Amino acid sequence: MADDPERPESQVSRRAILLLALTCGVAVGNVYFPQAISPLVATGLHVSPDSAALVLTAAQFGYAAGIFLLVPLGDRFPHRPLIITLLGLTGLGLLAASAAPALPPLIGASALIGSTTVVAPIVGPMAAGLVADDRRGVVSGTLLSGSIGGMLLSRALGGTIGEWLGWRAPYLMAAALALSIATLLTRTLPTTVPPSRQQYPALLAEPLRLLRTEPELRRSCYYQATVFAGFSAVWTSIALLLTSSIYDMSAQAVGVLAFVNAGTMFCTPVAGRQVDRRGPDVVNLVCMLGVIASAVVLAFGSLGGALGLAALALGTLLLDVGMQSGMVANQVRIYALRPTVRSRLNTAYMTCAYLGGSMGSWVGARAYTCFGWLGVCALVALLAAVALARHLAAVGPATGSPDAR
Repeated sequence: MADDPERPESQVSRRAILLLALTCGVAVGNVYFPQAISPLVATGLHVSPDSAALVLTAAQFGYAAGIFLLVPLGDRFPHRPLIITLLGLTGLGLLAASAAPALPPLIGASALIGSTTVVAPIVGPMAAGLVADDRRGVVSGTLLSGSIGGMLLSRALGGTIGEWLGWRAPYLMAAALALSIATLLTRTLPTTVPPSRQQYPALLAEPLRLLRTEPELRRSCYYQATVFAGFSAVWTSIALLLTSSIYDMSAQAVGVLAFVNAGTMFCTPVAGRQVDRRGPDVVNLVCMLGVIASAVVLAFGSLGGALGLAALALGTLLLDVGMQSGMVANQVRIYALRPTVRSRLNTAYMTCAYLGGSMGSWVGARAYTCFGWLGVCALVALLAAVALARHLAAVGPATGSPDAR
């Protein structure tokens, strides 16, 4: 392997990795808690559910833009000041969102929050440069567990607090968390040396060049964009389903359903170990099949009642495990390509992933409006099938190893 300029002589401690996982969770949660309070926003601002869903789409488009514009700076500047600055700006954006008087300012604040809360894509490449090769899958899985915890807890707490105190309260809570973790990291983040001295325009151009020249990066981006689009479609639409006449539940139910999926946090380190042992292609295959199975199970959620709720719980769990474990496999694949440009590799990968997720949120909301819950499930199955077809075309079915293409 090529020398890794970021790796210190002593390996980073498990405590530091856990702190970084917590940081990822705090940052990622800012993109996902609005999913639980979208119906409350619609009611509070007197807009339609479709219009309120634009808050989610804006956050994800902002996240994709932030990944493209800001994550490459992880290869150019020391990580500590960069991460702390981004968390501080995120906290200010969340405060602005909590005071938004109407939907357009809230959409604008959501785009700002999404663009600055891109700490997890910066932490991932940093941590990959601080650990040995044979720990990279486990560490990636641990960081992803932190991100998943942020996704789940933010939905659960956002829905509960929003139901009790109104939709503005979760934004205030998220602002306090972002600013608190920024303060904590001022003394505890590891010191790193940036591997690149390129100017900003060159850093921005590099992810596009890597997409053109690295076929394994393109493949990983394709997998995650399609699967994450299905994931976003489900979690954007499920709030509409649970608050509809089929279930007649509150926004808090969305958070409770998300909390049921806490088991996903324990699956990604296992997926990381499997990636280290068997390689990412095998794990990708299992994950894509799991996502297709989740779409079938989720379809029974249209029945309502106890059976429908059980199907939603099991289906979203399968979907979350499949999407997140596939992300571990994809990130391990791209981090192994070129150690000196990991942030830029991750920029290309995560930008594609969240562009897919943004489109999934938008299409999912409209699929629900036009075709109901079964339309959303069909969309998930179609997207996963497209990813699976690409995967089977790219790897040998018997060995799971990439072909010559």
